[in-house]
Amino acid sequence: MSAASLIARDELRLMRRNRVAVTAVVLLLLLTLAAVVTSWTHQQGIADVRARHQAEANHAFEAQPDRHPHRVVHYGHFIFRPLGPLAAFDPGVDAFTGNNMFLEGHRQNTANFGDVRQSSLLVRFGQLTPAFVLQAVAPLLLIFLGYGAVARETERGTLRPLMLQGASARAIVFGKLGALGLVAILVGLPAMIGFVLISGQPGAFAGPMAVIALAYAAYLALWVVAIILVSMLVRRRRDALLALLALWAVSVVLLPRVAPDIAAEAYPLANRLQTDVAIARDLRVMGDSHNPDDPHFAQFKANVLKRYGVTRIEDLPVNYKGLMALEGEAMTSRLFDRYARESYATQAAQNRLVAAVGLLSPTIALKQASMAAAGTDFAGHRRFLEQAERYRYDLVQRLNRLQAEAVSYADDTAKDADADRRKRIGADNWQRMPEFAFRQPGADALVRASLPGLALLFAWLAVAGLATAAATRRLGRR
Repeated sequence: MSAASLIARDELRLMRRNRVAVTAVVLLLLLTLAAVVTSWTHQQGIADVRARHQAEANHAFEAQPDRHPHRVVHYGHFIFRPLGPLAAFDPGVDAFTGNNMFLEGHRQNTANFGDVRQSSLLVRFGQLTPAFVLQAVAPLLLIFLGYGAVARETERGTLRPLMLQGASARAIVFGKLGALGLVAILVGLPAMIGFVLISGQPGAFAGPMAVIALAYAAYLALWVVAIILVSMLVRRRRDALLALLALWAVSVVLLPRVAPDIAAEAYPLANRLQTDVAIARDLRVMGDSHNPDDPHFAQFKANVLKRYGVTRIEDLPVNYKGLMALEGEAMTSRLFDRYARESYATQAAQNRLVAAVGLLSPTIALKQASMAAAGTDFAGHRRFLEQAERYRYDLVQRLNRLQAEAVSYADDTAKDADADRRKRIGADNWQRMPEFAFRQPGADALVRASLPGLALLFAWLAVAGLATAAATRRLGRR
């Protein structure tokens, strides 16, 4: 048996004799299992609730009676964002962004009812999920198990006798790394088993799952290497423990919480009220369909009359009010899209700044890779918003087209007692409207989005490995 294997076996024996360490490992395993079960149950409950509410919203929309199409435009429709198959492992930003939207004409609403807005502020500090356990709790356990791996030998004066007996510095370090690495595998294995069970459902892709498993393996390996490295660089176990706890507090707790606030200050994002005021101001400049003297719609009217070869809107073969509704919605939607792109650009800049802080915190890099592969990052939320807006615009324009083609201009402008009845069209028109169907991204898109965070994790691991190699040579000379 090699010297490294003997040292690893001896290190594991010391850990096994430590009742506190054994208890901590057992508790972490139980916590991981609890996180898997609770996260799976919670996400399944959320998915069932959203699916049920979506079915109820679709039924309510289709159950409307005969009415004027423009009333249906203002009646609106609710849609809910379905969760991806990997959201139970890492829910990402879902708790912060909201999960449903109210779609209506002339407005582009935001997603509402995020868990953070409805629950305790403790939700902001991490939900009990397998991802959270591996990101925050597992490194802390590894620190308490491995902080004295090499510092203990230095402090007790047993390092030199080990070397005199033929154990090289490389064998000592490899043995310590191997022992703590086995513990890391033991700690991470239940979460990965739960991850496989959680993801074993339709819609889960092998590529993103492999990326997530690789990212967490690299993250735990990084902590194993960092713990042994710090234990080599100091001479007392107490100093190693304090240094590692400070490193954990800064990289796992402080920086991931402070980075978004720094990004928000560096790239301020307009709130909803500011955006609504700006849109209303721009709409007045672009054109007002309710103002007969508005230059844009006066020109629009002239173009319509010329296109159909008539001189009066009463002579048009279609309802002019429906045509104006089509034009007005197209104008406002272009404006909504412009402001949405500006908001997305600002949020993308914020995310880039947060990702840059990943150079100082591997936990941030891990979160970026994990959420991107699970489809629960900001890009996933933006995907939902963009698909919702396309659906909203298509739905409203279908209704406006019904007003233009199925309701006559004479009836639409009539004021007699029976006019309201003549303006209505059949309820079967609402039943033929397409339902919203969120399209999940493909495996290639998820993998590509996760590569920057994954590359940064491996860069961290490479740097830690090189530093450990240098410290090992120094340990041999010492």
